[in-house]
Amino acid sequence: MSKPASSSKASLSGVIQPVRIGFIPLADCAPLLVARERELFRKHGVRVELSCEVGWATIREKLLYGQVDAAHAIAGLALAMRMGLSTPPCRVVAPFVFNLHGNAITLSRDLWNRGVRDAASLKKLIRSTTSRRFTFGVVSRCSSHNFLLRQWLRSGGIDVDSDVRIVVLPPTQVVANLAAGLVDGYCVGEPWNSVAVEKGIGWIAATSEQLAPGHPEKVLLTTENFIEGHREEASAITTALKEACVFCDAKENRAEVAHLLATSGYFNGNEEILKRSLVGPLDLGTEDSADVTNFHIFHRREANEPTSERGRWLLDEFIANKLLLPAQRAEATEALRACWTSDALTFPKASAAAPQTNKRIKHALA
Repeated sequence: MSKPASSSKASLSGVIQPVRIGFIPLADCAPLLVARERELFRKHGVRVELSCEVGWATIREKLLYGQVDAAHAIAGLALAMRMGLSTPPCRVVAPFVFNLHGNAITLSRDLWNRGVRDAASLKKLIRSTTSRRFTFGVVSRCSSHNFLLRQWLRSGGIDVDSDVRIVVLPPTQVVANLAAGLVDGYCVGEPWNSVAVEKGIGWIAATSEQLAPGHPEKVLLTTENFIEGHREEASAITTALKEACVFCDAKENRAEVAHLLATSGYFNGNEEILKRSLVGPLDLGTEDSADVTNFHIFHRREANEPTSERGRWLLDEFIANKLLLPAQRAEATEALRACWTSDALTFPKASAAAPQTNKRIKHALA
């Protein structure tokens, strides 16, 4: 990949160098890898060290205990950590959104062979199968994947609390669990849906674009402490990432983005599989394919801005899926206002105690 002309801008002074940013190897981490490869961080005067992690629980813990300064993270982690769900309350901030959409629901080839074509036909199979309970994987309880899978299941009349079992798995482990028959399907980001299709063990039943148009997916998650101490550096990082997102969103650059990911060492070099969601068409594993114009949205539609509308979607899903009680809406709204904003990069924030979690709520958000 050709690199842009290097900048003569000196590194920012008086701040920690380099900034450690954790990420998970998914297609939507592309802006991070593009910013590094095209030297956009250096252009804006900041040194960044990327740290590839296993799953979102690891990202959460490393951010909580200061082992990374920021992270490419699922959007729901901002509200979950701010509210202290499964962790001590932490003043995290999500000032930048990486992308909208990017996920899909993949079901096993066995379900296809048994007549499943949608959630309604899955419900019929569940009713006729009394020997076992069907199991589906998500990457975190507070992720869009969990919300989307539950929405899709409910659309077929399936009771998500009694008819099926939903388990948490790291994104990189869902394909192996499907191949071993430990799960019957999952909702995950690319390329792990396309990997299952390529292996002949799964088929794509729905995409996140279809289920929740415009939903926020990954964010740059950091802490108030880091921004307050290193505001210039945080601003430089988001500026570099926005430039990378513009590059990633351009149709003419998508093949180059897929090549960069494939040669990064994080994706086993499978460029053709990465191209399925980035360039298209997306092979559904059903002899059909789907257009991917809006499968990943990295910059269009104000994608990089943590808007109040997208924040409300997150809060509504937390309550609808029983991660928070309806009585906690006011408290959670205040928490969301504090963490779901780009203002943290430009305006000093008043010190305030992190909200206390209602002790009646004990949820595992691995």
